Amino acid sequence: MKAIPLQTDAAPLPPVHVAIIMDGNGRWARTRSLPTSAGHKRGAQAVKTAVKSAAHAGVAYLTLYGFSSENWKRPMDEVNDLMGLLRYYLKTEITFLNQNGVRFRVIGERERLAPDIVALIEQAESQTTANRTLTLTIALSYGGRSEITLAARHLAQEVAAGALQADDIDEAEFARHLFTAGIPDPDLLIRTSGEKRISNFLLWQMAYAEFIFVDTLWPDFSREDFEGALRQYHLRERRFGTSGG
Repeated sequence: MKAIPLQTDAAPLPPVHVAIIMDGNGRWARTRSLPTSAGHKRGAQAVKTAVKSAAHAGVAYLTLYGFSSENWKRPMDEVNDLMGLLRYYLKTEITFLNQNGVRFRVIGERERLAPDIVALIEQAESQTTANRTLTLTIALSYGGRSEITLAARHLAQEVAAGALQADDIDEAEFARHLFTAGIPDPDLLIRTSGEKRISNFLLWQMAYAEFIFVDTLWPDFSREDFEGALRQYHLRERRFGTSGG
C-alpha cells in the first residue's frame, strides 16, 4: 500500500539571505514634483520597514544595495545629498539597530568614501557586533565586477608571494576573498520599481538566487510587499542546477 504523506501546517522556512535592489527613489520624487533628495529620504524610511519585515519573517541576512560604484557618476549635488543622508542615519539609527538585535555591516570600496563616513561605519559595526537577530549588510561604493577583480588580484598577489598555490584556488577559496566572506549567498533577490536587471550587484553570489521583481517604488515598499515576495519565493522549486525543467 502506498504510504499517505503526513499533513503538516508548519510554515515554510524563510530564505536565509534576502538581497534587495532599492530602486525608484527618483521616480517617486518626480511623480510628486519633489526634489530627488526627498525620494532618498523617504527611501531611507523604507529601509527600516525592510529590516523590521525581514526580522519578523525570520530572515537571518538582509543585504541592501545602497550606493553602487557607478553612482559616483551621478550629479554632484545628488551624491552630496546621499552622503549627507548616510552620515545622518549612521549617527542616529544605532539605537534602532540595537533595539531590534540587528548587526550592521558594510561591503564595498570604503577608500572611496569620506574618512568621517568610514569612521561612522566602523563605529556602527563595532557597536552592533554582538547582535544576532539579523545581519544587515549595506553595499556602499560597491560593484560586482570590481569585487571579483579585487578578489582575483588578491589571490594573484598571494600566489606571487608564495603564500598560496595556484592549484589550491577553488570556488571556496575565491569566495573567501570577496567582500561577502562569511555571509551565505542570497536565496532571494528582490528589485523594486519594475526594473528587471541586477545592475552589477553580487554577481558571484547570485548564481542560484531566485529573482522577484515588484512594481512598487522603493519609498513605498511595505511589509506587505516583502511578505508577498516571500510567498512567491516559496512557490519556486529550487534545483541548483541538479535537474531539468
